[in-house]
Amino acid sequence: MHAPLRRGRKRRIIAATAAASLATPLLLAASATSAVAKPDPGKQGEKLARQLVEKAGADGAMRHLRAFQAIADARDDNRAAGSAGYDWSAKYAGTLLKLAGYEVTYQNFDFVYRETLAEKLSVLSPTQRDVPIKLMTYTASTPEGGIEAALATVPVDADGTTGCTADDFASGDFTGKIALVQRGGCTFADKQANAADAGAVGAIIYNNTEGDLNGTLGDASAGRIPTGGITQEAGEALAADVAQGTVTVNMEIREFHETRSTPNVIAETRGGDEDNVVMFGAHLDSVADGPGINDNASGSAGILEAALKLAKADRKGKHANKVRFALWSAEEVGLQGSEHYVTSLPEAEREKIALYLNFDMIASPNYGLFVYDGDDSDGVGAGPGPEGSAQLEHAINTFMRSQGEEPRGTDFTGRSDYGPFIEAGIPSGGTFTGAEGIKSEEEAALWGGEAGIAYDKCYHQACDDMGNVSKKALGVNVDVIANAVGNYAWDTSSLTEDVPFEPTKGTAGSGGGLHDHDHELAS
Repeated sequence: MHAPLRRGRKRRIIAATAAASLATPLLLAASATSAVAKPDPGKQGEKLARQLVEKAGADGAMRHLRAFQAIADARDDNRAAGSAGYDWSAKYAGTLLKLAGYEVTYQNFDFVYRETLAEKLSVLSPTQRDVPIKLMTYTASTPEGGIEAALATVPVDADGTTGCTADDFASGDFTGKIALVQRGGCTFADKQANAADAGAVGAIIYNNTEGDLNGTLGDASAGRIPTGGITQEAGEALAADVAQGTVTVNMEIREFHETRSTPNVIAETRGGDEDNVVMFGAHLDSVADGPGINDNASGSAGILEAALKLAKADRKGKHANKVRFALWSAEEVGLQGSEHYVTSLPEAEREKIALYLNFDMIASPNYGLFVYDGDDSDGVGAGPGPEGSAQLEHAINTFMRSQGEEPRGTDFTGRSDYGPFIEAGIPSGGTFTGAEGIKSEEEAALWGGEAGIAYDKCYHQACDDMGNVSKKALGVNVDVIANAVGNYAWDTSSLTEDVPFEPTKGTAGSGGGLHDHDHELAS
């Protein structure tokens, strides 16, 4: 038989028992509430995406475009990498991102700055005339006043690889002459190098489709002989003249080169899983010939608009994944900023990047609505992107169609900053509204605008200013960026889901990417 309890001890036991009986249902309730409250990443992503699409828009992006225009106006009318205009653009963007709460890094790297000094091609005989020509970035230069020589045509290959091998030059005498080569099949650098090996003193590459030909040799060390690009019409006319007899020309191609330093601007959220990074980028630099408002202040403005709206909508950084924004430098001279970034990352850090979306020229005045063809369903040009790229394309297409727009595919050509990411095996995608390629009748019927002229008639020119922008196209693409940022900030599981194979509907297909999009390395 137990001894009787003391009164104080008895009260403590009764109190403890009562507390336990009260606590048990509370703990159970808390446990149940916790299980219910655990956020569903997919739903959270959809919610955040809706908020960002509602808040972000063309008006906000236009404010950034006006700022970039003002910077160019005050700094020699351009924002080229290595210039004061670019440095101020980087400070403007970096300051806004830092004030919004992002961790901002200015990643400096050295590159060869370039400026155009002379671009002139004159036919001296048999009939005198001037032919517009654009030098290839990082070309070797002629003496001041140019070089005078006869043209020698490289026979056109049926397979579209003219000038890509030494054998293509074997049938003619190119020593001391300027080689006339059709575009296609290999890089411009390869074509001019093969011409140099054959004894040519210069190279003229003519387009194999409508529109001007802008290109780069990719690296300052690649330039062997002075090299420029002309239109298909001009090239075919010169080739026809050569077939009738000797054609003598004077070509003056001169470019200034100097090693300079320039920064990429990298901004990332303080929260989110560092082992699952979602990246969004655009190049910030212009060409030296103009302010670069469509190419590519438009993409940079879209990135800034989405990033700043994300910072306001998710102040506590509760999203699941690390979000990283990048504004690249020296894209216009061979994707050097994005290449430096990707190659400088340790392999372990590259593997943490779940996806990269690129936005280059998203406000072309005679726009198309092009989405990079991640699954190669159009069967044009390059193959598909790394695994996950098809899902990125599908998500953008689905969103744009939900907004009443009808996108079309554009080829992964490696001509913009997604290139280094694809090479590293990172799922990639993005949008593009067209460069100097010509808008077709079918595309004009689909999107409006004018058939038979370029998507951007001021591409790489001084007139690429605030008057060279479609606010409609800008708004559509800002919404694409905002939607993607919101969804992927929370959930990347869709990158492994099955999606339908999406060949281009109708005939308006992948023209935007096939035409001479900027900074082309491969011809």
